[in-house]
Amino acid sequence: MKILAIDTATECCSAALRIDAECLSKSEIAPRQHTRLILPMVDELLAEAGLTVGQLDAIAFGQGPGAFTGVRIAVGIMQGLAFAHDLPVIPISSLAALAQQFAVNYQAVAVAVDARMQEVYWGLYQRDSQFHMQLCEQERVCQPGQINSPNRGEWYAAGTGWDTFKEELTLAFRPKLLGIRTDAFPLAADIAELATAPLAAGKTIDVMHAAPVYLRDNVVNHR
Repeated sequence: MKILAIDTATECCSAALRIDAECLSKSEIAPRQHTRLILPMVDELLAEAGLTVGQLDAIAFGQGPGAFTGVRIAVGIMQGLAFAHDLPVIPISSLAALAQQFAVNYQAVAVAVDARMQEVYWGLYQRDSQFHMQLCEQERVCQPGQINSPNRGEWYAAGTGWDTFKEELTLAFRPKLLGIRTDAFPLAADIAELATAPLAAGKTIDVMHAAPVYLRDNVVNHR
């Protein structure tokens, strides 16, 4: 199983190459530098593994939500590589990838990413038997006071939105919070991990059907 994964939806630019159980990855927090960084990261990972793009089984990408320009960069890179080498693709939510970072230690994660315009990208995830985070309810973009809060349970909180809107979110979120990590970003290594199940199940898609997810109807770049 050979999966290349990329994510550029937030301030963090990252790429990962998963070969069976091993995962090589690179990441850098570099706002507005993703176009310059992402392809060299991919090339370095492939060179390190001694692989070409044509030897991959699939390309996974962070489909958003996130910064408009950032999401478009990942989609554009994915399309170029997949078209050129006739590879299937696997779209993965950037919010799910963020939750996946904490799958080893926490059963449930509430993700809030600062979406600007006094809103957050919001998603609730729970760990399955394969230690993969699964979406509980539909992802949404909303004001912090409008989040869909579960009534009970123990949750870990992650994402920049918990920093920008900590007071509003903690007031609106009713269950017990086990902790908050505000400086975490989606990483390609977690996208690669989440892509293993759909690849094994043959649930890839043709590159022609791959599309970004913005959540907002009126998409403007505020990053």
